Amino acid sequence: MKKSLFFIFSCLLFLSVQTIFAQAPKKIIIEHSDFLDVDQATAPDAVLLTGNVKVNHDGVVLTCNKAYFFQKENYLKAFGNVQLVQGDTLFLNSKYAEYNGNVKKAFATGDAVMTSPDATLQTDTINFDRNVQQVFYNTKGTIVNKDNTLVSKSGRYFVAEKKFQFLTEVTLTNPKYVVKSNHLDYYSNSGHTYLLGPSTITSKANYIYTEKGFYDTKKNLAHFLRKSYIRYDDRLIEGDSLYYNRNIEFASATRNVKITDSINRGIVKGHYAEVYKLKDSMFVTKRAVAVNLVENDSVYIHGQKLMVTGKEGERILRAYKNVRFFKTDMSGKCDSIHSNSKTALTKLIGNPILWNGDNQITGDVMHLIGDNNTKKLDSLKVLNNTFLVSRDTLGTGFNQVKGLNLFGKFRDGKLHDVDVIKNTEVIYYMRNDANELIGINKNVSSKINLILENNAVETITFFNKVDGDIYPEADLPENARKLRGLVWRGDERIKSKDDIFSAEDNEMNDKLIKEGKDEEAKENVPMKVRKETRDYDKKKPAVKATTAKANTKTKK
Repeated sequence: MKKSLFFIFSCLLFLSVQTIFAQAPKKIIIEHSDFLDVDQATAPDAVLLTGNVKVNHDGVVLTCNKAYFFQKENYLKAFGNVQLVQGDTLFLNSKYAEYNGNVKKAFATGDAVMTSPDATLQTDTINFDRNVQQVFYNTKGTIVNKDNTLVSKSGRYFVAEKKFQFLTEVTLTNPKYVVKSNHLDYYSNSGHTYLLGPSTITSKANYIYTEKGFYDTKKNLAHFLRKSYIRYDDRLIEGDSLYYNRNIEFASATRNVKITDSINRGIVKGHYAEVYKLKDSMFVTKRAVAVNLVENDSVYIHGQKLMVTGKEGERILRAYKNVRFFKTDMSGKCDSIHSNSKTALTKLIGNPILWNGDNQITGDVMHLIGDNNTKKLDSLKVLNNTFLVSRDTLGTGFNQVKGLNLFGKFRDGKLHDVDVIKNTEVIYYMRNDANELIGINKNVSSKINLILENNAVETITFFNKVDGDIYPEADLPENARKLRGLVWRGDERIKSKDDIFSAEDNEMNDKLIKEGKDEEAKENVPMKVRKETRDYDKKKPAVKATTAKANTKTKK
């Protein structure tokens, strides 16, 4: 039993001794010095090394002109042309340095310069902790890495990761842009930059703000999150997640996207967008809506896809698939819209329907024409199978005007003077000032002119070959009170800006907003240019339109 206890005790003692020796700091070794002296008066307990001094400590080599070596403390003070070298990963030069072999820490000051394979740091004072392989400084420092120069009040360098970290004011200057941040991580080998606080990127092309972002300074690619936006001279791009390619001036955005056109006072929203600045092209989808200011009123246009292309003054808005739009006194639907700012012409393409006040207008081809001088709606053109219908104000019948073509003029944003020409037919419920029904006017003519006040018919004038009569209500059967082709679509009428969205649009919107609250979900953003955005000018939209010859002269 005693032998066993003795054996165990011996083993424990041996292990303790081994641990103590293993943890004991290695001694600084003097490899060379032209002169060696001991001067207790000047430097008690120190060895004075002079001329071509070279010492070694656990893989680090230090050279200088003169040094005081405190052997007991395993400590060194170096003067003149000091250089500390760690393999081929780090070179530290200064006028003066101190090195503690027990704690493996170095201190360098006086024109201190740290050089790594990818970058050079210049500052007044540098500290190097070999235990964690970190260099840090608290004096103004300048880091040069190829095309990038970083200036900060303090910073830290992680040797193994080749990463600089700045937690106070830092400025990264590149020939193409300037980055400013209070928290920036920079990898000198890859050029990757992580922005982890309020940060800006300024260039001739644009201005970028983010509170969490990534920038590849070599490839000029970036990804921004959290309150980020990109501002051009005429556009502001916002979204939960932004991708940016500086080489081709392309940006894409996901979730809660908002693009503001400051010159044209327009806004486009959606949950995915692409902006290709070099081609003046913008593509928006996922509950996309364009909002434009017209005559102190906002026009809302929604489609499954929206495209805005062309330079200022020549921009074209295209909306595709199940397009709906709303203005305070006007709304409508069609398959697609093509709106040209240069010609002030907006085409409603494919099954167009327009509601002007209580009036429903349909036809094969429908054009809204503006005035670029006044920036107001000027006229309306409807070609082929024109049908204008509204409910009788008090009864159950419909006021109807049918013809080949319609030409209308706007006054103060409201349809005022309307000509319907060729093969016109009318059914109109006539009422007196007391709103009593006088009779039902039913006739045909070559042309009809309508004067509207507050979107209601004020007067009707018939021209050439007028044939018809005013019938008492009892004398006109129900089946004779509707013109052929009448389809009342009042239940489809868009009465507010919210009506332009379908139930599926709103469901997708709620889903994406909910997902967007998850920070990880915001990371998902396409990093390529969609074909529609890149090649929009290579193919023109084919528009089939039947043009009818019509007399466009409006009654004076």
